[in-house]
Amino acid sequence: MNTILISIIAIPVIEILLFIKIGENIGAINTILLIIFTAIVGIYFARIQGIKTIKSGFLNIYQNKLPIYEILSGASIAIAALLLIIPGFFTDTVGFLLLIPITRRLLLYPIINKNKKQTKEDRTIEAEIIEEKKDEL
Repeated sequence: MNTILISIIAIPVIEILLFIKIGENIGAINTILLIIFTAIVGIYFARIQGIKTIKSGFLNIYQNKLPIYEILSGASIAIAALLLIIPGFFTDTVGFLLLIPITRRLLLYPIINKNKKQTKEDRTIEAEIIEEKKDEL
């Protein structure tokens, strides 16, 4: 809970500081144009990565494999698109990092490997056999 509260306070402060520093260097109008440009380019690349992820997911389904990476990748692409829509340089940087397949893979594989370890341990199924006597005619 404390991490969420700190991030709610810290992210806008970081964004405002970056707006001021970048605005001092390139000017206010250029800063606004750069924010709009990153949003447009980011949404375009999010769309392309989303389509590639959907195709890869359907390919895995066709091969009778669970598309776990594709599901998590699609969710991270959606989060990246949301971060790119929010005006700011810090959120744009995090959004672009989520759109790059290599960094997305580096972020998602620890989650997937943790899930695989749990499923390997949970493969034992306990059952009880109950024999029923049938009435014969």
